[in-house]
Order: sequence, then structure tokens, then C-alpha cells
Amino acid sequence: MTRLLRFLACLPLPWMQRVGALLGWLVWVLSPTYRRHFKAQSTQAGYRFSEVRAAVAAAGCQTLESFRVWFGAPMPVSWDGLQHIEAAYAKGQGVVFLTPHLGCYEITAPTCAALFGERFGPLTVLYRPARQAWLRELLSHARERAHMRAVPTNMDGVRQLIKALRRGEAIGLLPDQVPPEGMGIWSQMWGRDAYTMTLGARLALQTQAEVVMAWGERLPHAKGYCIHVEPLGHDLDPDLGQAVRQLNHAMERLIRQSPGQYLWGYGRFKQPRQEGLT
Repeated sequence: MTRLLRFLACLPLPWMQRVGALLGWLVWVLSPTYRRHFKAQSTQAGYRFSEVRAAVAAAGCQTLESFRVWFGAPMPVSWDGLQHIEAAYAKGQGVVFLTPHLGCYEITAPTCAALFGERFGPLTVLYRPARQAWLRELLSHARERAHMRAVPTNMDGVRQLIKALRRGEAIGLLPDQVPPEGMGIWSQMWGRDAYTMTLGARLALQTQAEVVMAWGERLPHAKGYCIHVEPLGHDLDPDLGQAVRQLNHAMERLIRQSPGQYLWGYGRFKQPRQEGLT
């Protein structure tokens, strides 16, 4: 399996995205659960299927692109809003990067780490270890690279995130993931209650870190990616519930920039799993 993943990572980007698009549609055809989540969430957001149809192929592209990010050669990347990252670091309170499941979301963290890590220290990202032992070991090596540190979703990982922010470094989170029971609250997303992580809001409020939103747009015709960066645009409400709602609304704003590249098949409104930080 490892050899297959590394082979896929070596495909030229146009072929990788063609194969990924086919994979996306294959999953659509074979998985009723996936189709149900896709339609429920995109309809809740106010979109007709014709408006988000491209997201079916985009989900498959994202899967193969992840292998390329982890194991393959660098891909062409441009920036939109780079000055917002510079400004956030300049305040010296740390930076909380929030990236939804939009576009090529795996490319944002390593690209940012490579560009800013030497000057401002490593970017620390939170991840949930894979259940399969071979994949867990493979991804632990893939995510650990120059100027980037991956920490697990447990109390030790959270402590490392706090320490990184205290040092004026940056951390990265996927705020539209459904966290385990006890690690989130029910908050509005697309006008419906969704179990939402509180970690990003809590860390920003606790450390006074700057919140920056980023996502990697997949450019047409396999031309590469453009990482869009923008500040939150306002202070977080000191009330945690209100702050979480603000971040959900900020994620909605990003997703509406390119709904055809969002992972609508992710079960955003599912019940949280029964586990927690240890």
C-alpha cells in the first residue's frame, strides 16, 4: 500500500487530478451515505446540486493531492493576502491558522511553514492519528517536516499548541471538523446546529493570538494552487459560545468563495464520537 501511495504521489498533476476526479465520482456512485451527507449539507447551505456538482470530483482530487503534498515533488503555489500573515506574526502573540475542508487543504500548512518557519519558528498542527498502524506510521513521518510539527489530539497535544502560541509561533487547525464528545459545543453552521470544536476560539482568547483564515484554491487546468489568506476582521467575542459562532460564520464566508471545492460529503451535522482528550 505504501508503494502505491508513493506511486500516486509521483503522477503529473494533470493526470493526478483526472484520476482524482474519477475517484470522486466513483465514491459518489458507490456510497449512499456519502451522497446523503453531500446533499444534506449543500442543501442546508442553500445550494442546488448543479451549483456544487464540481465538488464531487474535487473531493477525489483532494485525496490524491494529499499524497503528493506528503510524498511528492512541490507543486506550483501562488499567494493572495500574504501581507496578512506578515502582519499577524509582527504582533508577536502567535497566530492561529484556521483552514476549512476547502480546496487542497493539505497544502496550506506545509507551504506556510516553509515560507515563515525559519523566521518565526515552526508551525504546529493538530491531527488525529490514523487507526491503521501502517498508515499511522506513514503519516507521522509525512507530516513531520522542516519547520512543521504535528501533535496528536490529546491533552499533551493541546499543551504543545499553547506553548507554541506563547512563543509567538503559529498553529494550524481544521475548525469544521466534528470533535469528540466534550471537545465542542453545538453552534450554528449554515443555519443549523452543528457540533463545533471550541479549541481554536479558546486558544485565541487565552493567548491573544491573531486568527488568520487560509485555504488553497485548486486552479483550473492543473496550473497549481493559490493560497488565499485573510484576517478574521474583528475581535473574538470574550464569550466562548459567541466566539465559536463567529468562527463558524467566518468559515461559511470562505466556503462561499468556492463552493465547488468544499468537502460537502463530510458529515458536518453528525453526532460527536464518544471519546475525549486524555
